Amino acid sequence: MADGGRLSGRVKRYTRVGVTVGGMAARFAGGRLLGLPLDMGSHAAEMAAALGALKGPLMKVAQILSTVPDALPAEYVIELSRLQTNAPSMGWPFVNRRMATELGEDWRQSFAGFERKAAAAASLGQVHRARGLDGRELACKLQYPDMVSTVEADLRQLKLAFSIYRRYDRAIDPMQIHAELSDRLHEELDYLREARHMVLYARMLRSEPAVHVADTVDDLTTRRLLTMTWLSGVPLLSLVDEGIEKRNRVARNMFRAWYVPFYDYGVIHGDPHLGNYTVRADGSINLLDFGCIRVFKPSFIGAVIGLYRALRDDDQDLAVHAYETWGFHNLSREIIEVLNYWARFLYAPLLKDRTQTIQEDMGTMYGAEVAAKVHRELRRLGGITPPREFVLMDRAAIGLGSVFMHLKAEVNWHRLFHDLIGDFDAEALARRQARALEAVGLDAPE
Repeated sequence: MADGGRLSGRVKRYTRVGVTVGGMAARFAGGRLLGLPLDMGSHAAEMAAALGALKGPLMKVAQILSTVPDALPAEYVIELSRLQTNAPSMGWPFVNRRMATELGEDWRQSFAGFERKAAAAASLGQVHRARGLDGRELACKLQYPDMVSTVEADLRQLKLAFSIYRRYDRAIDPMQIHAELSDRLHEELDYLREARHMVLYARMLRSEPAVHVADTVDDLTTRRLLTMTWLSGVPLLSLVDEGIEKRNRVARNMFRAWYVPFYDYGVIHGDPHLGNYTVRADGSINLLDFGCIRVFKPSFIGAVIGLYRALRDDDQDLAVHAYETWGFHNLSREIIEVLNYWARFLYAPLLKDRTQTIQEDMGTMYGAEVAAKVHRELRRLGGITPPREFVLMDRAAIGLGSVFMHLKAEVNWHRLFHDLIGDFDAEALARRQARALEAVGLDAPE
């Protein structure tokens, strides 16, 4: 049950990853090359079960894929969306041992009730419903055993995959992406840090009545056990057949849940997959997972707004300043044009002052065409190295966009955006950020 990143744990992980993923890929490829019949539903269920059993970062990749409409066949989306909150869980012997390790052999005396069966299971831990001695309904998130070894093994495998990919495709150097994911995943293993993130979000969103953050229970929380109040709600996908007014209300609440912290405090939730929030009957949002949080310098946020204004006003110099502020280097005129092409795609809903869906031009097909063109042009021009600070912001934008597409929401995104940025003041943001981080014991970005 040790969690120290042992060599034996990493070796076992390498073997399990290779056998599981390799076996599924071989059957899928064999079916396509040899014309053998492949039951898509059965294969999708097998893949979800295998990735759920592996847990860790590989499962998080599957979660991200399931949030992008049309990126995978429908059978795979259905199975992977179930994986968000219904991955195979560890049994009661594990739960009992882990709880005893974290709270002591008499741990059950700290609860008025504790459900043996997990209510949800995800990539790094599983959640059990409980009831506190004070009568409150609680959620106890338990980290899986030996997760340090698991994360280390998967990150090394991912780095190897990136290096191989880089040999034949030099459009994007992924090493800074790997460095960013590595830091964030290691932070996710520290549930004491996640508890501080929860308190930070409760503070930042205290004026947002349509966004809910659980209260932490500090005396029942450790580095590998996070205890919080239980928040009831339904999965977002259950709302796709609801009326347009409710879907629009949920979309507006999701927008503010992610971007009030970003534009007011320079903080972003970097993991907007479908398992990280639920929806209440009134359309308000429960935020459930705070492991993957990124804090940016105020100048970075200023550059996000600066690029919007550059695209709106066709100001090339302002666009260059934004990219350089983010950390892009040695930008030629041609590369700037390619980056602007991608930026116009991302910013398009914000530039038009009218009610619309998040993506009007052919949906995800158009997005895929834009991404493919950007990739081809960057490859032709010798490639770029995206700065690590850019990774989670881009991921959050794409992930939230996919949520809005699932909802088929029709909103004036331009006005939502302008309600947030107002008369942006980087110095005022810096003061708010410093006070908020100091209050919860987190460091400001260097």
